[in-house]
Formats: sequence, C-alpha cells, structure tokens
Amino acid sequence: MRAAAGDRSEMSITIVTRFAPSPTGLLHLGHAYSALLAFDEAQRDGGRFVLRIEDIDFTRCRKDFEEALLEDLAWLGLTWELPVRRQSEHLAEYSVVANGLKARGLLYPCFCTRKDILREIESAGGAPHGSEGPLYPGLCRDLSEDERQTRIAAGESFAMRLHLDRAVAEAGNHLEWCDLVKGVQLAQPELLGDVVLVRKDIGCSYHLAVVLDDALQGITRVTRGEDLFEATHLQRLLQALLELPTPEYHHHSLICDDTGKRLAKRDEAETLRSLRVRSESPTDVRSRLGCSF
Repeated sequence: MRAAAGDRSEMSITIVTRFAPSPTGLLHLGHAYSALLAFDEAQRDGGRFVLRIEDIDFTRCRKDFEEALLEDLAWLGLTWELPVRRQSEHLAEYSVVANGLKARGLLYPCFCTRKDILREIESAGGAPHGSEGPLYPGLCRDLSEDERQTRIAAGESFAMRLHLDRAVAEAGNHLEWCDLVKGVQLAQPELLGDVVLVRKDIGCSYHLAVVLDDALQGITRVTRGEDLFEATHLQRLLQALLELPTPEYHHHSLICDDTGKRLAKRDEAETLRSLRVRSESPTDVRSRLGCSF
C-alpha cells in the first residue's frame, strides 16, 4: 500500500530527484539554481539524481542546445545516471497511456484553433485564467459522437483534451500532495481546466509525459520553480487516474534579474555559457545564487 502524500514510512526511502530541461535555448542562472538544488538535495541525503531531456517540442528543441546544456551541467559539477531519458524516444509509450484514457471516456477531440478559442472568449466577455493562460471554454466538449467522427473522417486536425469533470468524478475530489514550502495541498485541477493531453503535432503533452516519466524513473521529490505550482494540481489528478505514485514537491522561488523580472530564455537571460566565457567558476555561480545547501 502506498503512503498518502506527505506521509513517511518507517522504512528508509532513498530520495530520487531530477532536473528536466527542454533544449530550446541555453541554460541561464534560473536553470542552474534548480539543477543545483535538486542535485544537492540528493547528494545530502545519499540519494540519486536523474537528468531527463524534455524534447517533445519539435519546433523549438535543437540538438545543439541539448549538447550545450549537458556541457554546462557538467561544468557546474553535476553528475547523473546513464542513460539519459529523452522524451522524444518514448512517444509510443505515452500514446498507449493516452489511448487508455480515451477508452475510459476521459479524453475528447478538440478541433479548435487558437483563433476559435480567442473568438469565443472575446464573445463571452472573458474567461478564467490559469497558469497557462485563459481556460478552455469547452467549445468541443459536448459535441455528439456522430459529429466528432464525421469531422475526423473529413480530415480535420484535432487535439485530445481532458474531460475534467469526468476525471474528477472518477478519481475523487480529495486528492492531496505535499509541497516542502507550502505543506499539504488539496489538489485543485480546475485551475487548468480541460487541458490538452494529446497535442496535434506530437501525440502527447507536457503534463502527460512528465507524470509518466516521474513514475517510471522512480522520482520521489520533484524540485522545480514555483511557476509550475498550479500544474502540480493537475498532475496530481493524472497520477490518481493512472494509479501512479505521488512524489513530494519542492517548488522553489524563482531567480530574477535586477529589475525583479524572472529569468527566461525568451528574454535572452544571462546564460551559463556567457558566464563561462567571462571565466566565472562554478563556485562563483553558487555564490551568486546563494547555493550553500
């Protein structure tokens, strides 16, 4: 029997942490903080540290960015288990799980484009927002099966969304998970609504892949930025639906620039590569980040 979220067994549990970057750009200080924190947590407790490459965004992920992040992490002094898991090599596994959810009536096809969704939100005068933007207004949720099949047969492109109401009814509405900063949390998957679990282009999504990978790799503590706090509420629901173990979470504060804005690749935040060019050392980086874990 698995212990409830936050419970501790009398048996010794080996901590397994992970760092799971997407190779869509060069690593910056925010990435370094998350990676060092996860690595040091495992090292301190005699545990294991796992590196995972989340490379299913085929339009943005690049091999040269992956090679660069591996080099930067090694420069920081991190070591990890081999082989490294790359999500792009496991799409068939994710598809099997997605098909299982579909067979249970927990996924439905969504034919909406972004323009369709924005148009509906504007006509309704707005929509609730989650961490990923406006919540999906449910345009395709109640289509008849005949209409769905007709549109699929006609070759219309579609994604598969989670039918949140059905999912919560099946999994229960009292799911807990534990955050090391904020304590025990009652899952609120409605914060993200009917999210896409199977994207049109890759047959998977971040939320589905990450919960499967964390379970398959035996992750016991997910250390990541607080910007993913809301996502954990949804991922806890997926863990319940798929009967997967629930790790504990450590959503750490974000590293910001001098203006108070959090570091991001899209803003060309100062990279580890640029620090290396300036002959800064891993010790310098730890000092800048206050990493004396």
